[in-house]
Amino acid sequence: MSSYALADNAYHTMLTEFNNHFILISGESGAGKTEASKKIQQYYAVSCPSTTLMNTVRDKMLMSNPVLEAFGNAKTLKNDNSSRFGKYMDIQFDSQGDAVGGHILNYLLEKSRVVHQNHGERNFHVFYQLVEGGSDDLLKQLGLERDVQHYYYLTQGECAIVSSINDKNDWKSVKNALQVIEFDENNTNHLFRVVASVLHLGNVHFDADSKGHALLKNNTELNWVSDLLGVDANNLKDGLTFRKIETKTEQVLSPFTIDHAIYVRDALAKAIYGQTFTWLVNRINESMENKDSSRKTVIGLLDIYGFEVFYVNSFEQFCINYCNEKLQQLFIQLTLKAEQEEYEAEGIEWEPVQFFNNKIICDLVEEKHRGIISILDEECLRPGDATDLTFLERLEEKMGNHPHFVTHRLADNMTRKTLERGDFRLLHYTGEVTYCVVGFLDKNNDLLYRNIKDLVYQSKNAIVRECFSAVDTANKRRPETVVTQFKNSLQKLTEMLMAKEAWYIRCLKSNESKQPGQFDEALIRHQVKYLGLMEHLRVRRAGFAYRRQYEDFLKRYKPLCPATWPHWRGVPADGVELLAQHLGYLPDEYKMGRTKIFIRHPRTLYATEDAYEKCKHDLATKLQAKYKGYKVKGEFRKQKEAATKIETCWRGAQARKEKEKRAWAVKVIKKFIKAYINRGEAKSTDNSEYLAFVRQSYLNRLKNNLPKTVLDKTTWLTPPAVVTEASEILRKLHYRLMVRRYVRGIPPQRKAQLQMKVVTSSIFKGKKENYPQSIPQPFLDTRISEQEINIQVLSMIRNEQIKYSVPVIKYDRNGFKPRPRQLILTKNAAYVVEEAKVKQRVSYTSLKGLKSIK
Repeated sequence: MSSYALADNAYHTMLTEFNNHFILISGESGAGKTEASKKIQQYYAVSCPSTTLMNTVRDKMLMSNPVLEAFGNAKTLKNDNSSRFGKYMDIQFDSQGDAVGGHILNYLLEKSRVVHQNHGERNFHVFYQLVEGGSDDLLKQLGLERDVQHYYYLTQGECAIVSSINDKNDWKSVKNALQVIEFDENNTNHLFRVVASVLHLGNVHFDADSKGHALLKNNTELNWVSDLLGVDANNLKDGLTFRKIETKTEQVLSPFTIDHAIYVRDALAKAIYGQTFTWLVNRINESMENKDSSRKTVIGLLDIYGFEVFYVNSFEQFCINYCNEKLQQLFIQLTLKAEQEEYEAEGIEWEPVQFFNNKIICDLVEEKHRGIISILDEECLRPGDATDLTFLERLEEKMGNHPHFVTHRLADNMTRKTLERGDFRLLHYTGEVTYCVVGFLDKNNDLLYRNIKDLVYQSKNAIVRECFSAVDTANKRRPETVVTQFKNSLQKLTEMLMAKEAWYIRCLKSNESKQPGQFDEALIRHQVKYLGLMEHLRVRRAGFAYRRQYEDFLKRYKPLCPATWPHWRGVPADGVELLAQHLGYLPDEYKMGRTKIFIRHPRTLYATEDAYEKCKHDLATKLQAKYKGYKVKGEFRKQKEAATKIETCWRGAQARKEKEKRAWAVKVIKKFIKAYINRGEAKSTDNSEYLAFVRQSYLNRLKNNLPKTVLDKTTWLTPPAVVTEASEILRKLHYRLMVRRYVRGIPPQRKAQLQMKVVTSSIFKGKKENYPQSIPQPFLDTRISEQEINIQVLSMIRNEQIKYSVPVIKYDRNGFKPRPRQLILTKNAAYVVEEAKVKQRVSYTSLKGLKSIK
């Protein structure tokens, strides 16, 4: 109920003040953040004014949850439906309070879960839903078996089947949700093909050849991956077993070891799934996008991963817990720290409340050049043999004396017993968390080799191609690391939230066994303590529930005091003081700051707001009464008299028009029927108009269906009997006209060619086998003048009198390389010339005949 109440307060505050708000939902993993977020969405969907647009947005907003949970949630040790990504959703409202759109931002999907799960955990829900709930035809198309134990990526946690999760029913919900958010059948099929390709990719196994290099013997799974992604199987096989190394002059393929090949396979699976998840969020945003450009107010919902402490904590837990540290810092800045600083700035008497500021922990993680993130990035980008252990050594060098950081080497003897040599421990605001550095560098790099990127970029699967089209394959700069991208996105999120009014929902986990009705008092006390709830309550209890700028307070409540209504000409602070005294505020109920009035108790504000609502209605009633009394009385008499006169005249005119129209229609119909009956007789007064109509109708139809070319002899409309003779005359005239236009439209050059063809036809018709094929080809005048012949050649043959010369092409016997030549025919012989050199002379007297070449 508290979630509903908070959502309602945020909604009505937004409508009253017309500003932006956000609701921050925080708590440990499994405390109920995702459920609280869904309840708030359901509340807005039901309580907001209902319109067609609202219904559409509401359905899409609600139905986005099953899809995002299927692709982004998984069973963990803490929670059967744990969000493995962060989600911030803006719900957009217009000035009337209607929900008109939405937008989702996602943060750091835990892609490593695709290829590896800890004991007792599962992969993302969608894989199990597809295998368990997909139809037989669909599984056959995707090459899948209805057995989750068959897939390596689904069985590493050894708990693929969970009694509390019904994958078949969840699959039906996902299918229905995809239709509501307007996924067409083509996109849905491509999406399922991507999911299936990841499962097949996990079953691709490698053997070792004699040199220890990775080798693929069974290509069945590889062929399925190739088919589902629409990539070449051989190129995919090479990409998984060889690395392409580019030099300035050549490309070299370096074979992988088995471990390296498995790393590349897993990197490809993670990249495909991660990019597809981002594509999915973008498509949902397009579906919920508001096209109206007018100003909107928003209420944001931040449902992000909760604080996690597992038996083994890795890179993912480090990022998740860092995110929670940032959100706790935001909470401190917006409540404890900012509130007390505001009292001090306004000159209000105040006794400070002590609280733990976790900025020291945030700086430990994110400080430039000195924080853990900077050191991790340096190790990832450093040339040489950087490993997880060298990263740990750099941490020990940089922050060995930090009170919130300890490792096995830096710890005292007692603490050292609880730390492995590859661990480091951070003292978070919630308590101590030990992280194992194994895998930190690989997960932070998250790189795909270029030949794999180029291959996936050419995919025939529309989703995969679209996802990887944004990746600049030509850019050889190293992309930002995962943790840096995450830090930057958190920074943007913090800036975005700081610009909105904050509301908070703190979810408390009642027990660690995920059972209803059990309350672990020690666990709840611990959460209340580290969340800073007691300090926040002390600040709120000792502070003021409401504060507002003098100008804004006076602008809203000035109708409540005769001295300030309708205009206050003096200093705003004096007007507010006068207004407070008129409303009967007691001295301990409010304080006057430098720029704001502070009201201690909510009941005081509620009483003021109730008085304002009553006053507002009274003022509106008076204004309406005066206005209506002045305007309506006189207008009503005039309108009634005018309406009576207009109705009388209009009805008479309409009746007369209707009478004349019907009489005319009767005459026309009778005449037409009589003419139709006598249509076959000779022209008379009875049928002359009908025959004229027939002629006109035929000519109109003929006008729109005339033949377009002289060769079209079939499209002339069949004429009625009465215009048969005229139709034949028109047909002949039309064909003569088309012939005339065609002849007049022939240019002189074309006319000369046609004349030449006539002469040629008389010579070659029946005498040349390829004559029919040569008819459509025009004659081109390609002769060359004497100026184009080399002067030396011209001087040699000038006495023989040149009759014809043309450029020709000679093709070599070997390689068929073209050679430009000139063919010159004189009175006595034929010459083949290459520039200034006569290559061949053939005397006509030596010729015995000519052979036609087809």
